Amino acid sequence: MFNRDRWQEIFQTISKNKLRTFLSGFTVALGIFIFVILFGFGNGLKNTFQEFFLDDATNTLFVFAGRTSKPYKGYKADRRIEFKNDDLSDIKSEFDFYLEDITPRITRSANVKYKNESNNYSTRAVAPAHQAIEKTILMKGRYINQKDIQTQAKVAVIGRLVAIDLFKSEDPIGKYLAFDSSVFKVIGVFQDEGGDNEERNIYIPYTTRQAIEKSNDKVDQIIVTFRPELGHLGALAFEKELRLFLKAKKSIDPTDQNGIFIRNVADDLKRNQQFSNVLQLIVTFVGLGTLIAGIIGISNIMVFVVKERTKELGVRKALGASPKSIIAMILQESVFITLISGYVGMLVGVILLQNIGTTLEDYFIKNPYIDVSTAIFSTFILVAFGTIAGYIPAKRAAQIKPIIALRDD
Repeated sequence: MFNRDRWQEIFQTISKNKLRTFLSGFTVALGIFIFVILFGFGNGLKNTFQEFFLDDATNTLFVFAGRTSKPYKGYKADRRIEFKNDDLSDIKSEFDFYLEDITPRITRSANVKYKNESNNYSTRAVAPAHQAIEKTILMKGRYINQKDIQTQAKVAVIGRLVAIDLFKSEDPIGKYLAFDSSVFKVIGVFQDEGGDNEERNIYIPYTTRQAIEKSNDKVDQIIVTFRPELGHLGALAFEKELRLFLKAKKSIDPTDQNGIFIRNVADDLKRNQQFSNVLQLIVTFVGLGTLIAGIIGISNIMVFVVKERTKELGVRKALGASPKSIIAMILQESVFITLISGYVGMLVGVILLQNIGTTLEDYFIKNPYIDVSTAIFSTFILVAFGTIAGYIPAKRAAQIKPIIALRDD
């Protein structure tokens, strides 16, 4: 129930003891502020890990060919393994249950020219499925299609920065680039959240690359996507079966660790999410430690405040104030200061996190944030413990006899 006289007493006490009130409030505000910032930084770390690994589709296996380390079936060790076009069709037919899509990738470096402009870029010869796997975002034109693959078309999809470097303000669509002793028509411009390096790539049909290189059918690596509903365990099973299948086809010892390499993006993502979760737990525990330190600080201040007001409380009791009213007065003042200060600390922390954005990206903290519900909950936890911290010395003070309180020095 609202008691006007009590609130007047509280504000009078606060105005007479500005330094004490400021120190009490500052301790609370600092505690909740540090907690909000640390918790937000933990989320910022998670954002960085997720962005790094979610640049490509997560239901993806990257298959690389290596060199054997063991002799097998008459073949010597240190044999170079090569992938070919028939490997793509065999994987499609063998793993139809698991497979969502598949593309080869052949990577080469080339000096690319347009009129008087030239520069070195990485070219990737791929199939249409590569767009979804790489999460390539088209800005203009189109991507490579199946007809381009069948006709070995000399067409190119260029990155945003390639377009800026070579074409300046010109529209590159329909223009021609020269590289690999051939001329390629630009059919699309893309952007990629992977950053500048990704946007300096050029995509061409993989069959065109094979035709340029003396009509061979070799591919550098194979990228496959599996059905998302398989989940993490299904992805691991697919990876295991695919490795065994390719080893059998290429006559590689099943125990040879070097013949075939497979990078499972889903597995990498899970491990790194676990790592980022551990980091956030550590940061959260540090933040909780800060809250506890704030609670201890409030307790110490409240003990000092009650001790300082011993005579005042003795006079109140001598004039007929009940122990219950004394406790209520001290608690009300404590809760008021703690609530206002906690809210200020929370508000400043949340605003600061919102304005950090990508400024700490070099330290792997990007767009740190804290849920409003978490911030409010932590503030009320601090208020609750602040109330308890005020109750203990208040109860002790209410039990002091007036004559003893009036003699207190």
